[in-house]
Amino acid sequence: MLILAVGDIIGKPGRQAMQELLPGLRQQYKLDMVIANGENVAGGLGLTPTTAKEVFDAGVDVLTSGNHIWAQKEIIPYLDGEMPILRPLNYPPSVPGRGYLINSQVMVVNLIGRTFIGNFDCPFRAMDQLLAEVKHRPPVIIVDFHAEATSEKVAMGRYLDGRVSAVLGTHTHVGTIDTQILPQGTAYVTDIGMTGPINSVIGDDTEAVLQRFLTIIPTRLFVGKGKTIFNAVLVNVDEKSGKALSIDRISREVL
Repeated sequence: MLILAVGDIIGKPGRQAMQELLPGLRQQYKLDMVIANGENVAGGLGLTPTTAKEVFDAGVDVLTSGNHIWAQKEIIPYLDGEMPILRPLNYPPSVPGRGYLINSQVMVVNLIGRTFIGNFDCPFRAMDQLLAEVKHRPPVIIVDFHAEATSEKVAMGRYLDGRVSAVLGTHTHVGTIDTQILPQGTAYVTDIGMTGPINSVIGDDTEAVLQRFLTIIPTRLFVGKGKTIFNAVLVNVDEKSGKALSIDRISREVL
């Protein structure tokens, strides 16, 4: 089973890159599923029903998210609806939305870290509880771990090794070079990267970000412009055992 996981989609440039590249990639690799992180799809912050539909129409099967999923309030009623959108599992139980779903015999889980990012329930224990409670789950389990600290992401990969098919990091927007199969058969990468403007600061307009650093005054950020990078990883999983067979980085540029 071939699963493509796309790094954080940044605003209109990211959506356009998805529309341009994803149909061809689905055909080229005969993909069984496409997962993408969509918490920055709408203007670089949050997600709306309209922008979500654009990404689904481009060929995405499941959208994961993170701490910015609440930035556009109009998406909140849809989190409990039919759109295959996830918010992190380890938010408090009363929060709208769901932290996992089963789609095409694949269980997709969204977790969020705690180090340098926020006060959430423990993602390690939340994952333990999920695996204990969902008895009739498919062998293939893909985890998007939306976290800031490299150490927390690596620890999660080791913690879930052999219990899930892949632990794929998102949030920092900078792709890492540590794609690997862990000893017990779990595919891992610390961060997939982003699908957004190259000439930017992790997707945002460079000058606007520099002004924040130079003045320490909160100012509005804008999505960068120009050439776009498409970052993703391709994970090949044995659908019977749930063990990962390979993980490969895919990177494309869009003018």
